[in-house]
Amino acid sequence: MRFNGHRAAQINGILAPGYSSGQGMQALEQVFAQTMPREMGYDYSGMSFQEKVAAVGVPASAIFGLSLLFVFLILAAQYESWSLPLSVLLTTPVAVFGAFAALWLRAFENNVYAQIGLIMLIGLSAKNAILIVEFAKAEHESGKSIVDAALAAARLRLRPILMTSFAFILGVLPLAIASGAGGVSRRIMGTAVIGGMLAASAIATLLIPVSFYVVHRLARRGAKPEPAVPQPTHANE
Repeated sequence: MRFNGHRAAQINGILAPGYSSGQGMQALEQVFAQTMPREMGYDYSGMSFQEKVAAVGVPASAIFGLSLLFVFLILAAQYESWSLPLSVLLTTPVAVFGAFAALWLRAFENNVYAQIGLIMLIGLSAKNAILIVEFAKAEHESGKSIVDAALAAARLRLRPILMTSFAFILGVLPLAIASGAGGVSRRIMGTAVIGGMLAASAIATLLIPVSFYVVHRLARRGAKPEPAVPQPTHANE
């Protein structure tokens, strides 16, 4: 056969269980360098070619950073504040930790499907935090102290958070136990999302009121005091 105008031979490989496609291509390149003459070259086609192109494109860290930036900007516009979105996003690492823990327990690698699940978790964990922070902000503006507002929001919003979180987890459960063609990718994505949501529901829900209190106190400490408005004086007649 010919490939890009050159005489070529096609090599197809099957990965052993527990190895990613990137590790398989790296092993092929090492064996090729050790066994083939120098005047021969190699190239990829199909999905392997697309994976190589994606590997030299935008890194995953930049994608996560942009995702967090956009969520922060949207929340800043919603709350008209730069400090309150921080109390929402501070609980995101808990969800990411839960996702990696679930992947490790099931011996799955951190591939592109797991990274898609992690980006999804940014929005899902922020949703849980918004349910508490939004109500705590309203309670504080109505006259309650920061502590009372955070505790009231946590007590009132706990049930809706658990209901929506476990409804979503049960909806994603078929992905985590999928089989057949493409079943591995679905299992990896479902495992990452379920692990992250379990951690966000069990751990992050308890940390959201604390983050709201800490961020609000720091924002008040760094804010400049408003100048006092002089009161009008009346002369006695």
